[in-house]
Amino acid sequence: MIKAEISGIAPFFIVKSVPAALSFYRDRLGFDITFQGPSDDDIFFGIVQRGAAMIMMKDIGVNPIPNYTRDIKKGIARWDAYLYVPNPDDLAAEFASRNVWFFQPLMDNDDGLRGFEVKDADGYILFFGRPKAG
Repeated sequence: MIKAEISGIAPFFIVKSVPAALSFYRDRLGFDITFQGPSDDDIFFGIVQRGAAMIMMKDIGVNPIPNYTRDIKKGIARWDAYLYVPNPDDLAAEFASRNVWFFQPLMDNDDGLRGFEVKDADGYILFFGRPKAG
C-alpha cells in the first residue's frame, strides 16, 4: 500500500484574544496571518503561517491552559509546539533583533536538541530547533 504524504501539522491554541495573538506572531515572530475572522468586526479565529509551520487559534471564552501549567511546574512537559528549524542559531538571532524574550535561550539540551524556547502572548511555549548534529 502506498502511503499518502502528510506535509504538515498545526497546533490549535485557545487564546484570550485572537487579534492580540495574531499580532504577536506577526510582529514578534515573523509569521504571516493567513486567516482572521469570520469577519473584520468579529475576529475569534485565526491562522498564522511561516514556511511549513502553521498555528491555528481561537477565542472560545475560556482561559488558555499551556502545558507548563499542567505539569505542576516541573518543566518536564512544557512545550505546546515543536517547530523544526534547520538553523536555530540564525532564527534566534532574528528573534533577538526583534526583542523577542526567550523563555529558554539557544542551547544544546539534555534531549539531544539544539534550539530555544519562546513563550507567546497566551503563555504557550514553543520550541524552535532541531536534533543536535552528530
